[in-house]
Amino acid sequence: MRRPASPSDIREWLQPVERFLLCPTPPEWVASAANNLPVLLIDHANCEKKAASTALNLLFRYTENEALQHKMSRLAREELRHYEQVMAIMRKRGVRYETLTASRYAQALMGCVRREEPGRLIDTLVVGAIIEARSCERFAALAPCLDAELALFYQSLLKSESRHFLDYLKLAAAVCDEDELLRRQDLMLSKEQELIQEPDTELRFHSGIPLEDAAAIA
Repeated sequence: MRRPASPSDIREWLQPVERFLLCPTPPEWVASAANNLPVLLIDHANCEKKAASTALNLLFRYTENEALQHKMSRLAREELRHYEQVMAIMRKRGVRYETLTASRYAQALMGCVRREEPGRLIDTLVVGAIIEARSCERFAALAPCLDAELALFYQSLLKSESRHFLDYLKLAAAVCDEDELLRRQDLMLSKEQELIQEPDTELRFHSGIPLEDAAAIA
């Protein structure tokens, strides 16, 4: 049985994430997600599968990088475990797995990735760090708005998501100098901020402000 994380633990896991990201999740997204849990859970399951796939792709592409091999092997196993946990929650709640269109979030971030090495590796790792950081931040933002079971589950993911974020950054820092890493982070974090704060027509785990709420704000 899961035990609630302590407030001090949650602060410890969230602080590096909040310092890294340029903006918090808009409250309009949190409210929309809490009111559309079936869609949120399905897309969350998809995100866990994609995270495992990304780790495996890196594992096979960069076989000479020992540190990356170790981190991505562990990360892939954890992401697949999270996928299994989300699917179990869906089955318990009678949420049927359905095909959803992907959000523009990850694709837009990957559009910033350079094609030539080592830039390709550096940028892919930075994108991985950003996605894990945003996932961690959204789990924390959602938890207070959810029922006890789901809130506890999302809190249980905070530690691993925060660690994944830091692992990606450390791997990137090991293959480039600090100035280059900061330049690439700045570029892609600015793009991420746009994606989070701009209107989106469909709710997804990493989508922006729901279109109807964005129109009301405007």
